[in-house]
Amino acid sequence: TQRDPVKERTGYKGRWLDVWVFFCLPLMVVIHLDGISAQIRYSIQEELKSGTVVGNVAKDLGLDIGRLAERNLRVVSGTKQDLFKMNAREGLLIVEKRVDREELCAKTAPCVTNLKAVVENPLEMHQVIIEILDVNDNSPKFPEENYTLEVLESAVVGSRFQMEGAHDLDVGVNSLQSYKLNHNPYFRLETEESGEDGKIPFLILQRPLDREQAAEHWLLLTATDGGKPSKSGKINITVIVSDVNDNSPVCERQKYTITIKENAPAGTSLLAVNASDSDEGMNGEIEYSLRGKLRGMSADPFELDSRTGKLTVKGGLDYEEKQVYEIKVLAADRGAVSLSTHCNVIVRVEDVNDNQPEIEITSLSSRIPEDAPPGTVVALMGVTDLDSGVNGQVVCSVPGHLPFDLKPSHDGQSYSLVTKDYLDKETIHMYDITITAKDLGSPALSSTKVIHVDVLDVNDNRPLFTESPYTFYVPENNKAGMSMFSVSATDADGGENAAVTYSLERKSAGHTVTSFLNINEENGTISALKSFDFETLKNFHFHVVASDSGTPSLSSNVTVNVFILDQNDNAPVILYPVSSNGSAEGVEEIPRNVNAGHLVTKVRAYDADIGYNGWLLFSLQEVTDHSLFVSSNGSAEGVEEIPRNVNAGHLVTKVRAYDADIGYNGWLLFSLQEVTDHSLFGLDRYTGQIRTLRSFTETDEAEHKLIILVKDNGNVSLSATATVIVKLVEPKEAFAASDVKSSTKADEDNNVTFYLMITLGSVSALFLISIVVLISMCQCHISTHCYVIEFALPLPARFCSGRHTEHWIPSSRTSVTVAAAEAEKMGRISTVYVVS
Repeated sequence: TQRDPVKERTGYKGRWLDVWVFFCLPLMVVIHLDGISAQIRYSIQEELKSGTVVGNVAKDLGLDIGRLAERNLRVVSGTKQDLFKMNAREGLLIVEKRVDREELCAKTAPCVTNLKAVVENPLEMHQVIIEILDVNDNSPKFPEENYTLEVLESAVVGSRFQMEGAHDLDVGVNSLQSYKLNHNPYFRLETEESGEDGKIPFLILQRPLDREQAAEHWLLLTATDGGKPSKSGKINITVIVSDVNDNSPVCERQKYTITIKENAPAGTSLLAVNASDSDEGMNGEIEYSLRGKLRGMSADPFELDSRTGKLTVKGGLDYEEKQVYEIKVLAADRGAVSLSTHCNVIVRVEDVNDNQPEIEITSLSSRIPEDAPPGTVVALMGVTDLDSGVNGQVVCSVPGHLPFDLKPSHDGQSYSLVTKDYLDKETIHMYDITITAKDLGSPALSSTKVIHVDVLDVNDNRPLFTESPYTFYVPENNKAGMSMFSVSATDADGGENAAVTYSLERKSAGHTVTSFLNINEENGTISALKSFDFETLKNFHFHVVASDSGTPSLSSNVTVNVFILDQNDNAPVILYPVSSNGSAEGVEEIPRNVNAGHLVTKVRAYDADIGYNGWLLFSLQEVTDHSLFVSSNGSAEGVEEIPRNVNAGHLVTKVRAYDADIGYNGWLLFSLQEVTDHSLFGLDRYTGQIRTLRSFTETDEAEHKLIILVKDNGNVSLSATATVIVKLVEPKEAFAASDVKSSTKADEDNNVTFYLMITLGSVSALFLISIVVLISMCQCHISTHCYVIEFALPLPARFCSGRHTEHWIPSSRTSVTVAAAEAEKMGRISTVYVVS
């Protein structure tokens, strides 16, 4: 908040004016007595609450209430604290702070405070006298709550003992008025007036004291004031009677008996020997001490406090050595002529379970054969415990998961460690057997002993091959005598029982195969004594025997399947054309009026290899005029010639495709991806047939190119494309071309009939052999090889992914149509396949 300078100056001015008025008005009263108009006297009780109205000053002074604010009515207390304030609006004198008469006036009576009531315009001062009336708000109090008075036993009757009186801050009737002593047979109370100190109390002895009867007397002195209701204060007086030393110490008990456990630590308190002496001072103080030996038993394990008589353990308790201690305790006072007595203490030592059981191995067989029968004794042992009772009873055990057990003797002092099951060295070759001896004490103590047992190996495991069966792929034309592959077997036994040797089983039906194989006895490496030829031998199998060196020897065998991989070791053989003298030479005659794209002839060749090794490509190596002839290699493209006068719906050709997948993944759909004139040709999306949509006109082009897209229905669709070239020819040219093709085909068929028969027979025999091998392999085990003969373009890699595949590849890749024609002549297929 911001201060108002005007108000601050006004406030400062008002306060300085009050001070000036308070100090200067008495002088003005002397000079101008007319300035004092009245004197008012009020009486109030002390301890009034803040805000209590003392009186209506404005009314009592006859002031105009309407002008109080203008005349600035206020009270001035000078240097006194501001206990009162003026309500300037109504002219009421109000208690501002707590009024305490004792604080203002102490013992002065009456208690009066003077105030000045000041008004301005004109300036007047009125005296206000306030008398503070006392209330009984203070109790009489003694200097101390407890007082000790020592009186000799020989004090005479009538002796006076002055006590310190109580004080009351109140005045008048509320002040201290009287004392009262509780009823007792030895003392009475008298009081005397002592001016400012008020009443002084005295204790008067009224009968002789006897310390032996009562060493102390307790009195209660009460001081009471005259208030209504009255208040009082009390003091406790203890009168101590002095005595003379004339009594001997007396033991509380002549015999103390205590039982303590033997493991009690040093400093453990046993008991406190207590002797009493009715004398006082030095004559009544008692000292305790241990005295000598009793019946040859020492008190050394114990310690005695000479002042308190507290008996504690010093150490060295052992139940196994001593069970009972008898101790003499001497109690003597400290008088000039010391008096004493003896107290007997019997300490009985209680046994605790503080000794661990001990295991002693008396016999041990640390090497046990794994074929040892259950119940074979491994070790003999004895157990002892120095404790007595249940603390000395011992039970032994071994972990439950071990193939061992403990057999106790009849007295329970010895045990036999035996096998409870057959052992297996291959699983666990050694045991660390923890034998636990545990007593029946509370808490129980235990000890352990570890016995090491080695399991001796027995030849009870056959060698095991890492794979069964083995499958190896060996390329043909391998070097004779070189290692091809190896087999491996392991034996779970140890030492000589695990030493494995390898051999070929030559007693089987296929022993002719093993005649050209050799195996290394130590490492199982197999080598061939001759070179393989895929065209002669495609696969074979034999058995390998693995034997260990145990006695008796154990063995196992495994089947090894060997597949010969084809190498490109055969040169292509041209089947057509072939001249009469055996040279690969042919002569073809064609009319001069043939159109571009006319099929002159087809060169046929054969390669004994398979797969890509048998995939033949043709190229023109030498030609007199490169502008006249061209060869085609493997593109998915066909050329079809149709007359111009065909009607709508004429079948131009049929595109055939193959997908090695099954289900929706192998369901193929055909679509025209690109065509020169959409109004001429239509494609059946399910059969792949291309038909004309209308008749041809003179304005239609003579050659049309169609690109066919073949897609499967897999989640991720795969596709392939084929190109078909459709040529429009005049009807006569079409018939002539047909005649030429028919004549050429007849000639070709006559020339190569013999070769086709040989090829067809070979392929058929190879197919039948492959089917038989495939069926036999599937019946024996799940094969990881795939035998597929492809009678068209190569199947996609995913058809037999990761498996061995045999392929037949067409000798010509010129076009889809040409490949189909070749396959039909070879007797392989009758359908063109476009492989996606």
